[in-house]
Amino acid sequence: MNFSSKLLESAVNEVSQLPGIGKRTALRLVLHLLKQPKSQTHQLAGALTNLVDDIKLCKKCHNISDVEVCEICANPMRNSEIICVVEDVRDVMAIENTAQFKGLYHVLGGKISPVEGIGPHNLTIESLVEKVKKGDVKELIFALSSTIEGDTTNFYIYKQIEKFKIETSTIARGIAVGDELEYADEITLGRSIVNRIPFDKSL
Repeated sequence: MNFSSKLLESAVNEVSQLPGIGKRTALRLVLHLLKQPKSQTHQLAGALTNLVDDIKLCKKCHNISDVEVCEICANPMRNSEIICVVEDVRDVMAIENTAQFKGLYHVLGGKISPVEGIGPHNLTIESLVEKVKKGDVKELIFALSSTIEGDTTNFYIYKQIEKFKIETSTIARGIAVGDELEYADEITLGRSIVNRIPFDKSL
């Protein structure tokens, strides 16, 4: 692809690094931005800069937040005795959209995957186990995707906390095996949360 401008080429190269964006799509997006008022593009650039500079991870659940403790963890109406364990922020958003879950979350930041070089130490499993040790949690809901990596992660956490007096459950298999949680429809996902089953019965 030949560019008449180094500035254009540089912008296209940066945009094309985004997931699912090839060079042609990147070029189309960059040319679209050039047609917009400068103020609009500056606003977009400012929003992205503020995002990477000011975004925080909730110190309690590791969800993305604007403040030290996210709105979910800070909400006194949530049931702090039930924690739903998810892979990332997209899963929190998916479950929240069902309006079926009133507990708290714990975001792992991924799944155990030896192939990708991701082990337990790369995730927030240790802080989850610490929560359980304190004795304030009565139930953990495993809501990871129904994949080999998801099941491996669920089992690893289960073995870490099985000596504690805590109930463990997993979302009902209304979510098809191999499906990613974020792509499930809200009704199916909501039913899976409500009809969760004891984790040891899912092994």
